[in-house]
Formats: sequence, structure tokens, C-alpha cells
Amino acid sequence: MLDRLEAIKARFDQLGVALTNPEIVSNNRKFAETSKEYRSLEKIVKAYNDYKKLLDDIEFYREALNGEDAELRELAKIEAPALEEKRTVMESAIRQLLIPKDPQDEKNAIIEIRAGTGGDEASLFAGDLLRMYVRYCERKGWKTAILSENEGTVGGYKEVQLEVVGDDVYGTLKFESGVHRVQRVPDTEASGRVHTSAATVAVMPEAEEVDFELNPADVKMETARSGGAGGQNVNKVETKVMLTHLPTGVVVVCQTERSQLGNREKAMQMLRTKLYEEQVRKQEEEITRHRKSLVSTGDRSAKIRTYNFPQSRVTDHRIGLTLYNLDDVLNGNIQELIDALQFAENSEKLAKQN
Repeated sequence: MLDRLEAIKARFDQLGVALTNPEIVSNNRKFAETSKEYRSLEKIVKAYNDYKKLLDDIEFYREALNGEDAELRELAKIEAPALEEKRTVMESAIRQLLIPKDPQDEKNAIIEIRAGTGGDEASLFAGDLLRMYVRYCERKGWKTAILSENEGTVGGYKEVQLEVVGDDVYGTLKFESGVHRVQRVPDTEASGRVHTSAATVAVMPEAEEVDFELNPADVKMETARSGGAGGQNVNKVETKVMLTHLPTGVVVVCQTERSQLGNREKAMQMLRTKLYEEQVRKQEEEITRHRKSLVSTGDRSAKIRTYNFPQSRVTDHRIGLTLYNLDDVLNGNIQELIDALQFAENSEKLAKQN
């Protein structure tokens, strides 16, 4: 492990020098790539420096135990066991840091939520999930924006797409992909009977222009008048944009911006993301099979998590974790679930390494 940490430290120092090179500073793409790699190694190097200092302290007290200074020997007897415990904890943390990361983890993400089985109640639940993710993102200091929405007839959403921008967004939220099931008494249910509904969540890494070459000649654009609650532009100006990627047939629609240009730019980003996600999916089928949180049909039986209102219970079925703080979870307090899922994935990766 020390040899690997030394190599990472050498690479980190090399990158630090490179970031002062005028040729790299003047090349935006190269500078961004170098800065990104530098930041990705920074945590490991800091942990390594702390670990080296700890090893020096342990060695000092070991020598003191065999030395002639009685007072120092007594101090070493007291301090040495605690330092050895700290060493074990620190080595475990460093091993976690050394686990190879999914290259997509640092990317921004697009969360797509669709109502599944359950009619109007499923749409309402999709709205609850959207609010949960927005509030979680607020806690993390991430920026969110709705890219497209199709509202349900009694509230909530039949389908909604949320863009999330911040640090390590995809790596944090990727475990949310899958079927989420809710068990509760709907407001419309007079007899008080508990209903089961479902919504699907798909979390995709947001594509950057450097990741996917999208040829404008392959994109067909159509416009239409945006629908909405009203306003001067509604039904007068064709601001709604539909883009079709001719080679693949992928279609995206955007009508959230007030101008056609704004909607076209958003739609191009959405299209690039969808095509990039498909490319990533093909290239990394092994990773995709390994991850147990894939979205299925939206059927209630294919679930990753259940939100049970009568018992105020949330259960993640992939790791067998049950919490009894449903209100907190739906208010965006999902960090405990995410931490447990990340820990489970890292444990599997560590087992494979060993």
C-alpha cells in the first residue's frame, strides 16, 4: 500500500507543477483535465501525509519504550496502544480511498422520475420523490433545475427530469436508480384501505461536450407552441423544441425556457446526455450488470426500496436496511441510505481486490 501511495504522491506533485505550466494554463481543455485529476488525488495525498506522520509517531514511541528515559517510557506505554488503534482505522480509510472509482462518479446527473403502477397515486408519489431529491440536493449545496415535466391529472408528475449540478453528484445518486414502491392510504380512498403504487427513478451521468461528439447534421429540429398556465407568449410563439437524432431515432422535447433558442440549447444537452448514457451502457455492460439498482418496468414487484406510511418505515431491499423515519427521508434526509449503499459497493470492490 505504501508503494502505491508514494506513486500517487509523485503523480500529485507532478500535476501541481503542470498546473503552473503556461502551455497547459492557456489550453482550457488540458487545464480542466489536469485540475480534475489533481483534485481527485488531493484527498488521498492528504490522508497519506497524515498516515506518514502517524507512523513516525508510532516509531518514536516504540524507541522510547526501549530507551533509558523512565518518564518517556511511561508516556509511550500510555500513547502507543491508542496510536496503533488509530493506525488500523486510518489504514481502513485509505483502502477505501484507493478503491478504483467509476469514471462517471464525478459528473453532474439527470434524474428521471416516472409514475409506474398505481395511476394517480403513482403520479403523486413521483412528485414526493422529486421533492425528496430536491431537498437532499439543497442540503448538499447542489444546484437543481427541472428540464422537462408532464404533470399528473390530480398533482404530482407522470414524468419529470431534474438536472443536478455539484461535486460527485452521479457517484452519490446512482444508487437511486430503480423502482421505488409506496404503501399508503390515498387521499381519495374513503375506506381507509392501504394502496401500493410505484415510480421508477433513472439517474444518468450528464454528458459534457468533450465526452460525446454530436454532429448537428444528424439532428432534426421541430418547433411547436408551448402549453402552460398562460402568458403573452403562449400559443403565439413556437418556443417548444423537439429534437430527433436521426441515426438512432432518439427524441427529446424541451419547453421550459421562454425562448426557442433557450429550449434548443437545453434540448441539445438532454439529447447529448441520452446518447452518451447509451454509449456508456454499451461500453460498461459488466458494471451495469453488477449494479443491482437498474430501472425495470415500474411494476410493484420489481422494487429496490419501499416507503411504508402506516409504519413510518423505509426499507432498502438491496442491502436489507430498514429505517423508521419516513418523514425525515421524504424531506430529503437520505444520506444514511446512500452511505450504506456506498459502503456495500465498496465492500464488494474490496473483496474482489483481495
